[in-house]
Amino acid sequence: MDARTNRDGWSRRRFVGAMAGTAAVVTVPAPAAPPPDPAPAPHRPKTAPGPRPLYLGTYTSVEGGGKGVTVAKYDPVSGAVTDAESLAEIPDPSYVTVHPDGHTLYAVDEREDGAVTAVRLADGQVLGSRSTGGSGPCHLSVHPGGRWLLSANYGSGSVAVHPLDASGAPGERTALVTHSSPAPGPGQQGPHAHQFITSPDGGHVLSVDLGTDTVYTYRLDTGHGTLTEVSQAHTRPGAGPRHLTFHPNGRYAYLANEVDDTVAVCAYDPETGRLTVGEPQSSGATGEATNYPAQFVVTPGGDFAFLANRGHDSVARYAVEEDGARLRLLDTVPVDGDFPRQLALAPDGRLLFAANQRSGTVSVFHVDTGTGALSLAGEPFASPVAVCAVPL
Repeated sequence: MDARTNRDGWSRRRFVGAMAGTAAVVTVPAPAAPPPDPAPAPHRPKTAPGPRPLYLGTYTSVEGGGKGVTVAKYDPVSGAVTDAESLAEIPDPSYVTVHPDGHTLYAVDEREDGAVTAVRLADGQVLGSRSTGGSGPCHLSVHPGGRWLLSANYGSGSVAVHPLDASGAPGERTALVTHSSPAPGPGQQGPHAHQFITSPDGGHVLSVDLGTDTVYTYRLDTGHGTLTEVSQAHTRPGAGPRHLTFHPNGRYAYLANEVDDTVAVCAYDPETGRLTVGEPQSSGATGEATNYPAQFVVTPGGDFAFLANRGHDSVARYAVEEDGARLRLLDTVPVDGDFPRQLALAPDGRLLFAANQRSGTVSVFHVDTGTGALSLAGEPFASPVAVCAVPL
């Protein structure tokens, strides 16, 4: 969502975005019986020069919006973005992701009658669209096995599962679960599912719901595509959780709380799927502007985390300490744009992309891999109502 919700439901999520040093640290207890620490990450070679694709999502039904999914090119060394062109004319593709094999792109159709659409990247051919069974889908992801597409319906507060065939096309929905319990949080009239992802261990799928102040954990039956709820993690009332990002070790995750302008460190137990939400801490936003944290990204080595702040229009930089159990706020960096809706790191972690909804731009930062320091890589790239940027 883009601000506090009201009776306008998911439509408010869409249109509100079109309107004009040191800090406390929080540590949460480690989950019971954590798995052994993973082996050290292999050395990542420097990215070879040459253009790489950058996929851009937008809204098509707002003034000044785009015409669908766009693909641009970015230089992995300089960070320069160029040569944007239309990939597919999908209605309101506000969130996009790419299949693990790199051959197919998926987009939500964030409309009252929500859908997910698959596009073949080789030639831009639309492989098919399927109803999500709910309204205002705002997030989707592909299960690591590549056979299941997970989507979150913001308006109806539900999550859906679709099978993917060998071509990457989605089939008929195999699961649809509405978040009916607990009751909506303060100021909310119903559930608002904002994200649906797979845990790093692959054993569970988790949905973040802003309306019920809850993160739901499910087991996905990878043979039949059905969901079984196994646990719930609750934030404090009125937090409005929006987006959860895991640390590479899979034992901790970082939660952006949109409504009360906080973040939290969460412990995760891969055996049970149980998430434990830690105490709220600062988003780094200061001043009079109302701020809405959007999402975290974590560097490939797990040493730094970055948070998009809409309203403060900044990226907060955190040091990740104690093997992921603690975030320490270092500073905030102006995003050189208006309302950074989404962040993404290049695969090697050396570039950070921020999609700025109100200014219709994408800002690119160089990331110092030793300190996490951010420096702009030039002027922001113009992209109508930029709400999602995915670099490959």
